[in-house]
Amino acid sequence: MTQGGHTPVAADLSRIHMVGIGGAGMSGIARILLARGLQVSGSDMKDSRSILALRSAGAIVEVGHKAENLNLLGEAPTVVVTSFAAIPQDNPELVEARRLGIPVLRRSDILALLMEDHDALLLAGTHGKTSTTSMAVAALQQAGEDPSFAIGGQLNRAGTNAHHGTGKIFVAEADESDGSFLSYTPTVAVVTNIEPDHLDYYGSEEAYFQVFEDFADRVTEDGALVLCLDDAGAAGLAEKLVEKGYSRHILGYGTAKAVAAHASVPVGAVITAASVTETETRVALSLSPRGPEGETRELELTVKIPGQHMVLNAVAAVLAGAYLGANVEALAGGVSSFDGVRRRFEYHGEAQGVTVYDDYAHHPTEVSAVLGAARERMNAAHGGRVIAVFQPHLYSRTMNFAKEFGQALSLADEVVLMDIFGAREAPVDGVDTRIIAKSLTSPWHYAPDFSKVPQQVAEIARPGDMVLTIGAGTVTMLAPEVLLALQERED
Repeated sequence: MTQGGHTPVAADLSRIHMVGIGGAGMSGIARILLARGLQVSGSDMKDSRSILALRSAGAIVEVGHKAENLNLLGEAPTVVVTSFAAIPQDNPELVEARRLGIPVLRRSDILALLMEDHDALLLAGTHGKTSTTSMAVAALQQAGEDPSFAIGGQLNRAGTNAHHGTGKIFVAEADESDGSFLSYTPTVAVVTNIEPDHLDYYGSEEAYFQVFEDFADRVTEDGALVLCLDDAGAAGLAEKLVEKGYSRHILGYGTAKAVAAHASVPVGAVITAASVTETETRVALSLSPRGPEGETRELELTVKIPGQHMVLNAVAAVLAGAYLGANVEALAGGVSSFDGVRRRFEYHGEAQGVTVYDDYAHHPTEVSAVLGAARERMNAAHGGRVIAVFQPHLYSRTMNFAKEFGQALSLADEVVLMDIFGAREAPVDGVDTRIIAKSLTSPWHYAPDFSKVPQQVAEIARPGDMVLTIGAGTVTMLAPEVLLALQERED
C-alpha cells in the first residue's frame, strides 16, 4: 500500500482486481484498463448498470466481497485496487491480498500510472471538480484532441464517466478528500476553489489548505497552475505562491473585479462581460493562455448550466485547454455546447407547471451556488418559487456546517429537510437534520419518512415553481418520484 504523495515506481498491471468496482471513480478506471487490453476482475456489494457495462466490456465481476474473488481471473491478481475512503480495511479481499503479499493500491495510484506519457490536465478544488472536468473534456473533444478522461460523474452527451482516447491529453478529477491527489504529476492543474471540508480526515483547516499547496508542487516544471481569483482560498494560494517565487506558470482567472483585486497574480483569463437569459449565460472573455506576456484573444462563449460558478468553471476549462495548445475557438465552441453532467443541475421534467431538477450539492457553498443559480434562472423567467428538498450528507459535515447550511438553504422560498444520510458514519445521539433549521429564515418542513417526501413536495409546489432535490445520498432517487406525485395530483 502506497502512502503520501508518491506514485508507485512500478506496478505489474497484468491482472487487476478492483474492490468496489461499481463506484463512479473505480468503474471509470476499469473502463480504461479494459480498453487498454488488460485483464480486470472486481467485486461490489450489489449489481448496477455500471457493473453490467463492465461485464459487457470484458470484466469478471462478482457481487459480494469474499476472499475467493481474488481468483476470478483464474489465478491471483498482480495488483488489487481499492478506495481507502469507501472500503474498510477488514474487507476479506483486502485481508487476503495482504496475506498473499499482493500489492494493494489506491485508485489514484492506478490513475497516476495510466496518465504516464500523457499531458495530464487535473481539476482540483473543494467544489466544481466534476463539472469543470466535464467541460474540459467537452471543449477538448470539440477541438479534435480525443482526450482520455476519468470523471466522477457521467457526461450527459457521452453517457460515460471514462474513455481511453487516442490523444496526448489525459483529463481527470483530482480528489483531495483523502490526500490521494498527491499521487499525480499534472502538466496543468486547475484549482477552482479552496474551502474547509473533509475535516474528519484532515483534522484542521490549516491541514486542508496545506494539501492544496502540496498539490501545487506536484505540477511539472514546464506546467501551469490555474487558479480562480473569485475564490478567496484559491486566490490566497495564488498570492502566496507568487510571493514565494513559485517556479511554474501561474495563471489566474475570474471576473475583472477579482483580477484587479489580486494584481500580483499573472492573469490567464478575464471575464469582461456576462449577461443572463432564461436559457443561458453569455460571456465575453479576454484570454491569455501564456500569461500577460503572451498573446491575448477576445472570445465569446455561452454557458447553458446556470450560475456564476458554472461560468467560472467554463473559463477554467477553456484556459487550461488553450495552455495545452488546443484551438481556442473550438474550445469555446465545446464549452458552449456542453449540456451538463448527471446530478449537476440535472433537469428531470415538468408536471403541472412545476419543473424538477436534481443536484449533488452537499456542502454549504455548493448548496448556495445551486440555489443562487436557480433563483437567477427563475428571475430571468419572470417569477416562480424555488423549493429545495435537502438531504444532508454525513453527521460530521452536518454538525460542522449546520449554521452555514441553514443560511445557504434560506435562498430557497420553501425548504423540505430530509433526515441525514450517514453513509460511512454511525448516527450521533441528538443530531438530526433539524439542527440546520435553527439558521433557516425560509419556511421549512421536516420530512423524516423518505417514502412520503414526493407527496409532501407535490402538495407544496404550485405552477411556475422549481423543485430542486439536493444532496449526495439517496435523495438522488426522488426527482422521478416527485414528478410522478405531481402527475397524480394533476389527474
